[in-house]
Amino acid sequence: MGGGTADGGPVGLEGDDLGTPYLRFERDGALAWCVVDRPDSRNALTSAMYFGVRRAVDLVNRDPELAALIITGTGDVFIPGGELRGREPDRWLDFPDLLGMDSTPFEAIRRSPKPVVSAVNGLAQGGGLLIAMLSDVAVAGESATVRAPELFRGIADTGYAAYLPAQIGIARARDMLLTGRVVTAREAESWGMFTRVVPDERVRAEAEAVAVQICRTAPQARLHVKRIVNDGYGAVDRMTFDALLYNAEMREGTRAFAERREPEWVPPQFREGGRL
Repeated sequence: MGGGTADGGPVGLEGDDLGTPYLRFERDGALAWCVVDRPDSRNALTSAMYFGVRRAVDLVNRDPELAALIITGTGDVFIPGGELRGREPDRWLDFPDLLGMDSTPFEAIRRSPKPVVSAVNGLAQGGGLLIAMLSDVAVAGESATVRAPELFRGIADTGYAAYLPAQIGIARARDMLLTGRVVTAREAESWGMFTRVVPDERVRAEAEAVAVQICRTAPQARLHVKRIVNDGYGAVDRMTFDALLYNAEMREGTRAFAERREPEWVPPQFREGGRL
């Protein structure tokens, strides 16, 4: 990892460094890949990793030799969301609270002039599902599953509240957000979260083919079409999200997750034991 202080905090990132050892920026001709690779924690994103995915989008858009970005995971996990157990081995000590929306990649992906494609190779939930949904095209493997478990963690995710109803409809968004249910890849495709579901072994190849096809379209015309389409999501209430970040419910929700138990707000008669 490039440029850093003696205590581990980065001074300035150089080249294709994404600021964390758990993300790889790989070049393949005009295509770039952002590979999430943190197998010991099932690819959970630390705050530095969230920022790193955003940086990958920026690197592609600033480099005239790159035409598109593909985001994927390793093993049978795409991205399960953020690290909620307090384990951040890549923590930037000079920037201890990189979790607000200013550091997440969601809007960068939504507004990226160059194409961003997600190759959803497995489990996608929380911030991982948002990354896939906000990509220009998301290709998923048949065994992939998705969910939005934020309310189990005490997180009032105003991004999901804006994006999900616009993408899959109000009734389905309520169902996903309020129950935290698991949705299969085929269901997600029929609901509009993904547009292509292929055999697991074909996910990367299909995502690459999609990225190449998008790159054949006229860049300026494409940018304006994408902007108009993505304006359909509306605005995200970032002030509410930030105001409720780290409040009592989120502290209890994340603590319960780390301790593999249900949060205290669950009525005793509804408790089943174990992590939600």
